Amino acid sequence: MEIRLSGKAAEIVKAKVASGIYADASAFISDIVLRADEFDQFKLERLRREIQLGLDQLNRGEGIPLDMDEINQAIDKELGRAK
Repeated sequence: MEIRLSGKAAEIVKAKVASGIYADASAFISDIVLRADEFDQFKLERLRREIQLGLDQLNRGEGIPLDMDEINQAIDKELGRAK
């Protein structure tokens, strides 16, 4: 696989390799890709835990009714689209 980097990204890779932390650009890119995947897995597991927490709360009767108009108004306000 061939990857072309330009600008600041290429400079960062060159600096990491020059520092001796990585043997070559491929080792650095491989490490970054693996770390990104680990982070994605971490975020996914955290999301699953939060969803389960919410489901558990609902099953205990701790939920509250949602007012979609109120929610949409809050979103519009936050996005600067308030009417």
